[in-house]
Amino acid sequence: MPACFCYIGIIGDKTFDNNLKICIIIVYMLTDIHVFAAAKINIGLRVLPGRLDGFHAIESIFQTVNLNDELTVHVHSGTGGCRVECASMALPDENTVTSTYKAFCKLTGMSPAVSVELKKRIPSGGGLGGGSADAAAFLKALCTVTGTSLSMEQQDEIACEVGSDVFFFLHCPHPGCAVVAGRGEKIRPITPRNDLHILLVFPGVHSSTGEAYGLVDEYMASGKTAVYPAFAELETVYNSPVRNWNFANSFTPAISRKYPVIRRALADVCRTGAGFSDMSGSGSTVFGVFDSASAAENARRKLAQCWNGCMVV
Repeated sequence: MPACFCYIGIIGDKTFDNNLKICIIIVYMLTDIHVFAAAKINIGLRVLPGRLDGFHAIESIFQTVNLNDELTVHVHSGTGGCRVECASMALPDENTVTSTYKAFCKLTGMSPAVSVELKKRIPSGGGLGGGSADAAAFLKALCTVTGTSLSMEQQDEIACEVGSDVFFFLHCPHPGCAVVAGRGEKIRPITPRNDLHILLVFPGVHSSTGEAYGLVDEYMASGKTAVYPAFAELETVYNSPVRNWNFANSFTPAISRKYPVIRRALADVCRTGAGFSDMSGSGSTVFGVFDSASAAENARRKLAQCWNGCMVV
């Protein structure tokens, strides 16, 4: 059943001799909720060799940016499944929202009838965590409209079944920043900087996570390595002047070798004067960090002449 969420208004009252006032109150049942899911960028991303459980450990800084998907969650009467509608792209039958719903039902024993309208703005397969952000936002909305309270441990249990980046979005709502380790479940929130002006360039390549890790495994097996800041120094480097950053992304050389368009995007961003540039996550979004909003906007105008997808966040 939908949660009894709030009441509004007194439509009548009567005061008796004993000063007892009787009020008639309208009570509303919350059946709909509208939420936003913010994207993230990876500022540096070290991929460690594969583990016995099939996952890779990582070391990274995740930071949310002002690029959002929107979800409207509606709970219908009775029980049923989860239907997701997205006008801007064809979603697979099994997606992060439906996976979150199934994990929620498994954990709680509930099976509410839910419909979700999803407005996608975060590029799919762009290394910005859009699917994971949607999953985290949906879980919080689902808890609200069903009146369900889940501990952080229970939310993490659901994240474990849906995707590694979901942990971050559950622990660090926007605006948020964290040092992330393990498969993504080890989250240490840090204070996000408010002086970073970031240009995003979308090369139009869809890089699946599975393909990306396979390419990284091949790259590492060939003996090629990169230089990364020590894990204990990630926060210190993050808070240093941007032009002194020595972050690296393990995916960048492997993915850009297969998709030269990513390499061209990185070169173009560098030429605009970015203090730091790299690919986010497993790709393919490229970003540049600038000292001022005007510098970032000037770079966007220049690159918009040759790249269809550019925006400042």
